[in-house]
Amino acid sequence: MEELRRLIRDIPDFPKPGIVFRDVMPLIEDAAGLHAAVQALTEPFRGQAIDRVLGIESRGFLFGVPVALELGVGFVAARKEGKLPHTTLSAGYELEYGSDRLEVHTDSIGPGHRVLVVDDLLATGGTAGAALELVRSAGGEVAGCAFLIELRALSGRAALGDVRVESLIRYD
Repeated sequence: MEELRRLIRDIPDFPKPGIVFRDVMPLIEDAAGLHAAVQALTEPFRGQAIDRVLGIESRGFLFGVPVALELGVGFVAARKEGKLPHTTLSAGYELEYGSDRLEVHTDSIGPGHRVLVVDDLLATGGTAGAALELVRSAGGEVAGCAFLIELRALSGRAALGDVRVESLIRYD
């Protein structure tokens, strides 16, 4: 995991003063790093009954699709409100500066489907919590969550309740 950590660029004061943005793009640009990250995100869930991987817009798509391929299951895109063309389910979440919504197509998760939620970052847990709500409102079951990065000081893991959470790189 140290090699993956070295591939993540720290950008101070972005998007505002006092924030250190963890830029995963150098990791994604590195073939060996990307491969290692996808394998490590997938490994805890191999051999489990997973029916879908749900990736959260937008960097969750970059990791979620290859994880879905590794697990041999379909991929569900959780997008920002108004971006999906078909009938959707919607869940809201709070941001530091307001609120937002995530949506999935109503037919992308079936009753009883076990869904793995994948994203690049777990911070406060608001976005991931909305994704869990979408899975459950579609009749699915949350099999777990996999994150490349976890910002432990923001306690996002606690906001997700008793769901299994795996993260590769943790910052305090």
